[in-house]
Amino acid sequence: MSDQDQGWLARLRKGLAKMRAGIVGLFAGAGVDEALFEELEAALVGADTGVPAARHLLQQVRAGLGRREAPTAEAVRTALRDELTALLAPCERRLELPAQRPCVVMVTGVNGSGKTTTIGKLAHWFAASRCKVLLAAGDTFRAAAREQLQIWGQRNGVEVISQSSGDPAAVIFDAVAAARARGVDVLIADTAGRLPTQAHLMEELKRIKRAIGKGLEGAPHEALLVVDGTNGQNVLAQVRAFDEAIGLTGLIVTKLDGTAKGGVIAALARERPLPILFLGVGEQPEDLQPFSARRFAEALVGA
Repeated sequence: MSDQDQGWLARLRKGLAKMRAGIVGLFAGAGVDEALFEELEAALVGADTGVPAARHLLQQVRAGLGRREAPTAEAVRTALRDELTALLAPCERRLELPAQRPCVVMVTGVNGSGKTTTIGKLAHWFAASRCKVLLAAGDTFRAAAREQLQIWGQRNGVEVISQSSGDPAAVIFDAVAAARARGVDVLIADTAGRLPTQAHLMEELKRIKRAIGKGLEGAPHEALLVVDGTNGQNVLAQVRAFDEAIGLTGLIVTKLDGTAKGGVIAALARERPLPILFLGVGEQPEDLQPFSARRFAEALVGA
């Protein structure tokens, strides 16, 4: 593991430290009895896993330990880590570029989820892989969003297609044409933050996706939803709504750097196991890293 990977993992562990302490602390000197499993379920639910995921995990732990005589508390913790890894494993997927270029990545999310910042970090991640990147400022309603994207573009040496006003679908359609003409590897399209209950904005999102498809057959190649890891079970409703609207190909979970409980990732894996492509643990570009089921399980439950 590189020094950068170790540093990122340390920040993830720090971000989930409070939740990890609440779970791991239950195993200190504890006997393995029904009270331990009840306390574990309460701790997992308190970490935002939700009741279905918590009960599934503990049922699997019980089933595995049932074949052992007098299991220790440490054996229970290890089994919980392994079962959490198994639950999350289907959500693990690397973001790989298709043979057809440009790869168009459409990014959406509710206001405050960290969407625009995440796009800037994605641009950094692709640029570090020696990809030619172009950004499209499809949030034409907020000048601050366009300015923020311009700043990220300058940091990463990436051009931004932007208009001070106008139709978001038209802006992104033009950006697709520019990406094709300039031999770009990756076009990342920002969209206006919206609540899934805002029907007219969700319809606009569908229209943006159709515009991308008109500009390039088969695009967008990725439709990603950025979700705030501090939002707990509200994330589930967001994922359902955006997936039904545009057909999500993956998720990016942000703000796992101190206030997030983190267990919502287990809830997502249990209810709607879409790929989780990246986790964000801070404000720096390198704080966005590909999701690893094993590393996340260790950060939440202990190595």
